[in-house]
Amino acid sequence: MANASVNNEKDNLTSVLYGVRDLRLEQRPIPKPGHNEVLLKIQRVGICGSDVHYLVHGAIGHYIVKEPMVIGHEASGIVVKLGEGVKSLKVGDRVAIEPGVSCRMCQFCKLGSYNLCPDMKFCATPPVDGNLTRYYVHAADFCYKLPDHISLEEGALLEPLSVGVHACKRGGVKVGSTVLILGAGPIGLVTLVTAKAMGATKIYITDLTEFRLNVAKEMGAYKAIKVNRGDSDEQAIENVRSEMDNEFPDVTIDCSGFQQTIKMGMELTKSGGVLTIVGMGAAGNVQLPLFNALSREVDIRGVFRYANDYQDALALLSTGQINMKPLITHNFKIEESLEAFKTAETGIGNAIKVMIHCN
Repeated sequence: MANASVNNEKDNLTSVLYGVRDLRLEQRPIPKPGHNEVLLKIQRVGICGSDVHYLVHGAIGHYIVKEPMVIGHEASGIVVKLGEGVKSLKVGDRVAIEPGVSCRMCQFCKLGSYNLCPDMKFCATPPVDGNLTRYYVHAADFCYKLPDHISLEEGALLEPLSVGVHACKRGGVKVGSTVLILGAGPIGLVTLVTAKAMGATKIYITDLTEFRLNVAKEMGAYKAIKVNRGDSDEQAIENVRSEMDNEFPDVTIDCSGFQQTIKMGMELTKSGGVLTIVGMGAAGNVQLPLFNALSREVDIRGVFRYANDYQDALALLSTGQINMKPLITHNFKIEESLEAFKTAETGIGNAIKVMIHCN
């Protein structure tokens, strides 16, 4: 029945980014699943900061929107058609979509670090289309079946949650860790709940916005620290140091990635500790006090998306160790994509995670 209904379906409304500030809704043909692929009826898509960045700037680093690109990569859906060879899923399964499909053949894939695959095809990273659309085809082995008690909204949030899981693993967060998280946006908040679930006993978090800091406190932060817009790097560092009573964290996770926050991480992390950089706010050259970090053997580690983390994120969610629902502040229909993106960009109405309902 599901296959038949798809065959009769004509509506595949899709959000397509043509260039800077040029997001359009248009009908596209419903795709057909190939070998090891499934056709999904997309249900929920969360708007990520990178989606907004492509809309506002048309590029992130060397990824440049040169031709029309379907936006969106934080998604959940329902399987409506199976391609040849699919045995892990069936029609009707509700799934979370891991949006990057690697080649599975290179040395990085074979070692398990498939996020570093040079042939990675990642949703809504030029020139690859994303999944803010009614119908979408994806590799079956990068779709994760959701337990009945996990909502489709939570399924879509597995994408940012997996970033938090990967960041905490890279940082070596463990039972008894003291953690400093720089930035209380969606990634900072999912990193907070992950660090807590992994056993961190004290989690400090910083942000410019009082509302987000209040949410962080509700989600389990030991202390939420306001950073003042306009403070010099030195003032900001001294302010946070004072608020932490001169305690140095074992692990600092920078979810902002600006010069000020990277400097802060270098200077505030415990000697012999780890600074993990998740955010790419600067995305260019920055001036950093390397001597401070090097002379104290602070390890500096980058984070790029995730690898083998979706199942761990789903386990944390399905066992109730973490609660993602407080992150979802706004809901829109796909027909309201322009308004949804405006809300995500401006943060109007204290927006944290804006969710689009596709069907």
